[in-house]
Amino acid sequence: MKSNFLSICTAAVVMASMLFSCNSGSADKNNNAGANDSTQTTAIPAPRKERVLTAEEQAALTPDDVIKSLKEGNERFVTSNVTARDHSAMVRDAAQGQFPKAVILSCIDSRIPVEDVFDKGIGDLFVGRVAGNFVNTDLLGSMEFGCKVSGAKLILVLGHESCGAIKSAIDDVKLGNITSMLANIRPAVIASQDFSGEKSSKNEAFVNYVLKNNVIHTIKNIKDKSPILKEMADKGEIKIVGAYYNIQTGAVTFME
Repeated sequence: MKSNFLSICTAAVVMASMLFSCNSGSADKNNNAGANDSTQTTAIPAPRKERVLTAEEQAALTPDDVIKSLKEGNERFVTSNVTARDHSAMVRDAAQGQFPKAVILSCIDSRIPVEDVFDKGIGDLFVGRVAGNFVNTDLLGSMEFGCKVSGAKLILVLGHESCGAIKSAIDDVKLGNITSMLANIRPAVIASQDFSGEKSSKNEAFVNYVLKNNVIHTIKNIKDKSPILKEMADKGEIKIVGAYYNIQTGAVTFME
């Protein structure tokens, strides 16, 4: 009887040992699987990081460097691969001075957040905005400050598709101060009369044709009305270029 009891106990111990061994092995496999999953997760590349530009870094840039930077930034914006930025730190870093890469003249349209569109941060860009992205004395003075005084290497005139100001200029809208504002865009409408098709604000193809002519007209005005900027462009110190924004995709097309 005693012998049978001991045999039963021994068998129970052996069974328990085997079960523990099996469970331990399963746990190890599960832990290893978890470790593999963890390894795969941490293998994802970290987002790009940037800091505020220094005077030396700005001076080393060429206009073509800046165009390339804007194109690459827009590609990141379109593909949702934007740069990680500590804005609080960048505010503090930029407090002692600014050394932007470019001056961008954009429409006021709320759908075009200029710094975001080019994946740029604090201290990277001078941005001027007016409905229809045309130039006047104030904006020309701002551009001269940005380039001649503060060292920016590029002026970019940025139009956009489905622009309300362009449509209003096509329709020759008369309303308060909007009337005189649209007079700055009307030359582009007149220059677009060679368009083959319906010349109406309801025709998006015509609207986009006028917007491109408006960008070209604005660039001409910058050079005609600012001897300072024209001289800098002629010397290759800056470039003055145009582009337009696709509000459906977020992509910017350069008109070089």
